[in-house]
Amino acid sequence: MGETLQQAPNSTGRRARAIDLKLRLALRVAALAALCFLAVAAYALFDSDRIARAKASHIAEIVAKDIALQQVQTHWFSLSSSRTPDLQRVAAPLMEPGLCITYRDKAGAFRQGMCSGALADETAAPESFAALYRAIFHPGEPISMPLLIEGEPQGTAVATFDPATQISRSWREASRLLSIMAFALAGLCLAVYAALARALRPTHAIRAGLKQLAANDLSARLPSFDLAELSAISTVFNALAQRLEATLAERNALTRKLIAVQDEERRHLARELHDEFGQSLTAIAAQAAAAAHTAERECPPLLEECRSISRTTASMMETLRGALVRLRPPDVEELGLALSLESLVASWNGFEKGRTRFHITITGEVDDLPPSVRANLYRIAQEAITNAAKHAQARSVQLRLEAGQADIVLSVEDDGEPTCGSLPPKAGMGLLGMQERVVSLGGTLRFERRPAGGARLVATIPNLGSEH
Repeated sequence: MGETLQQAPNSTGRRARAIDLKLRLALRVAALAALCFLAVAAYALFDSDRIARAKASHIAEIVAKDIALQQVQTHWFSLSSSRTPDLQRVAAPLMEPGLCITYRDKAGAFRQGMCSGALADETAAPESFAALYRAIFHPGEPISMPLLIEGEPQGTAVATFDPATQISRSWREASRLLSIMAFALAGLCLAVYAALARALRPTHAIRAGLKQLAANDLSARLPSFDLAELSAISTVFNALAQRLEATLAERNALTRKLIAVQDEERRHLARELHDEFGQSLTAIAAQAAAAAHTAERECPPLLEECRSISRTTASMMETLRGALVRLRPPDVEELGLALSLESLVASWNGFEKGRTRFHITITGEVDDLPPSVRANLYRIAQEAITNAAKHAQARSVQLRLEAGQADIVLSVEDDGEPTCGSLPPKAGMGLLGMQERVVSLGGTLRFERRPAGGARLVATIPNLGSEH
């Protein structure tokens, strides 16, 4: 149910490919989740460093207390000082890979120390991770605890974790955590995408409805949806479509009335021209013939002037007959649409005398169409052929009319002169009148002009059935 003249474009504009909404939202959720996961990983690294420092502090504290106890026992039982402190006794249950324990006296001199090497299968961390870890956490810093005897410092117990071992341990934990997070992130993306696809499934119905509106099918309606936002869109869409349908129906009714008034005015004008102007031309022709007869006998020099008046009058009468045919077409209801169109094509072939050849092809039962449809189709074909004959400078004009089950298609195609660029159709070429008639029948009118030469006018209206 078109209401505007459409000109076929010569080129298709390129539009940037839009990103799928589900994919865009899923990517945003994934980005947010990835940031959260990275924050969790960073917290895990900070917590790992905190635990390592707390463990070193706890070990140093135990070692300091044990050494202090050994020295007190040496003093009480008068043991040899060369046998104390025994670091092996306290270190054995505390040792783990990468841990070093040392004992310094109160002067700061090294007395004893024990270190445990890294595991043979320890995975080395990447250089980038190791450099970042060293810059942030400064692993391997010694943790010292004073050795107190009766409240007086008598030395220091120091616990240190090997930096490489600590970094490798943190990398192992971080990589395990990141692997779990990567799988969780992939699963989250799939779950979000599936949920969004299910939630946005009604948008397919909305898009289909919009395509129907774009195709001028104002009967399109949307169902109600579960989501409040989509349900609001459905309500507005249906109200808009209903309002447009009612407005278009009123406009088509008004257009049909205007066309009826216009046709009646044309018939009235044709009668006036035939009764007044036609009779005047007939009288002039009769007087010119009488004057020529008198001049032939009495004044021969005036004979050629009288004959010139007769030729001019005959030319005017021929022009008047053509105007009357265009103003008052043959009775389509009596002759039928097919015969009327064939008569129209034949009259143009006779008028052009071979300069332009007109052809006609009719398919389907066009004479069974309602009277108003037949009359409007004749008017559209008449105007289109007239435009092609006057403006196209064509050698051949083809009229086709096909009455299908769903649509009636009328096309007029010519092989006229090529045009410079893509020129829009001119409203003064009768297109507006054809457009009004097509719109009143609930159809569409399309104009196509080819740069290589020629043009094609296609009117498509719905076939609402026969008049029976």
